[in-house]
Amino acid sequence: MDWVFDQDGVDWEELSNLYGIAPLGEKSAADLAVVFTNSMFKCFVYEGGRLIGAGRAVADGRDCAYLCDIAIHPDHQGRGLGQAVVERLKALAAGHRKIILYANPGREGFYRRLGFRRMLTAMAIFRDEAHALRTGLVAED
Repeated sequence: MDWVFDQDGVDWEELSNLYGIAPLGEKSAADLAVVFTNSMFKCFVYEGGRLIGAGRAVADGRDCAYLCDIAIHPDHQGRGLGQAVVERLKALAAGHRKIILYANPGREGFYRRLGFRRMLTAMAIFRDEAHALRTGLVAED
């Protein structure tokens, strides 16, 4: 496997397809190019020239890093690759006072095993609040 930590040469359509089949939802190639470019840390995993994993961290360089968009191709899930991506991003962000992520419902245990703890005060505003409520990303107060 080849690990790449910059976006030079990334095929954004291939990345968009990865998010669609991972499945982490539909993310356009253009949007992914913007968000990965604006992220301090990024990680791409290739096998035989094919993109099989990715993730990024939005970070400010001192206080807060937010791990997000971690996706592994279904053919490679369950083999420790997701854990390896998270560990690499955590290592890149290690100088920050806090590293935050939010997990898709049902994945909390995976991240707990990697050292993350449930936050009691996290709040969010989603553009599609109805979807966030339906999928369990936020609770109705």
